[in-house]
Amino acid sequence: MLQYMHCWNRSRCSITFLFLLLVGITTPDTTTTFAAAATTTTSECTATSTTIMKPTVAELVQKPNDEIIDLLGGIYEHSKWVAEQFVADEKARKDITTVTELAKVLKQIVEDSTSEQKLALLKAHPDLGAKVETLKTLTKESQEEQGSAGLQTMTAEELEQFHSRNDRYAAKFQFPFILAVRNASKHTVLSALEGRLEHSKEVELAAALVQVHKIAWMRLLALVDTSDCAGYLTVHVLDTANGIPADHMRITLTRHLDEKNSVVIGEYVTNHDGRLDGGPALKGKDFQVGVYEWTFYTGDYFARKGTYTTGTPFLDVIPLRFGIDNPDDHYHVPLLVSPWSFSTYRGS
Repeated sequence: MLQYMHCWNRSRCSITFLFLLLVGITTPDTTTTFAAAATTTTSECTATSTTIMKPTVAELVQKPNDEIIDLLGGIYEHSKWVAEQFVADEKARKDITTVTELAKVLKQIVEDSTSEQKLALLKAHPDLGAKVETLKTLTKESQEEQGSAGLQTMTAEELEQFHSRNDRYAAKFQFPFILAVRNASKHTVLSALEGRLEHSKEVELAAALVQVHKIAWMRLLALVDTSDCAGYLTVHVLDTANGIPADHMRITLTRHLDEKNSVVIGEYVTNHDGRLDGGPALKGKDFQVGVYEWTFYTGDYFARKGTYTTGTPFLDVIPLRFGIDNPDDHYHVPLLVSPWSFSTYRGS
């Protein structure tokens, strides 16, 4: 559901910095965005709402060319030519059924473009150091993405570091510093700027394009309905102290909605094989891109097994935060654990 908050009090709804976050909540089939606009001196805010259904990938590729271009034109910043080339091969595009396939085709169009087109694409991105006066020149997608980096919370010292590095970057490479900031913090931005300043121009151009493709991927995910995607989430716990699957271990799965809000999705007990009865923990419309956390109650498990632990257990509860980025993929989270150590990785 797309909701617009109309704020009529300029003093209460003013925008003071480019990186003001326009709060967005995405569900598989709808998008909710709250935008503020100060226009008169009325002291109250009123809300209206309109529901906009997002197309599945299969529905999107069957649309008329002009509608596809309108939908995909903003995926790559101010570069509608990518969408225009995409619709040119009508037969090939109608064979696309997943968001992964669609992203791959769009990415290849960019990779096959000329050096001049690639450089123009990089230069089309906004300067992260831009002030609020340039807000109107950014695409809606960039406004939302740059707010999430939290750059408006930088200290004076951090701002000085940021502007110094950003200016050096622009002078060295002659295109703006680009980072997929939607899931990044100000610390990520500062660290990336510092590290990438050491690149040669050729290496950095390739690194910047990687970020451009990441931004395009996240925009595409926000554009289409992924509730019909085939991805799913599984877990497997192995007791390395006893050399057995960890049966009867209590675990919970939480989804983090933002830095302050989360929701418990499920509470489980592992079976004799250290897995979950009933199959995947998430699948279908419940399998959404986002940040999740498995919590493993290992202290209770080892107490049940009679495995020695110290009076204050070294590992009592293990929280494991991870991200799901592709709704088409299988995400498997194994935990190998003893009273003294644990390890994990993305399995298959």
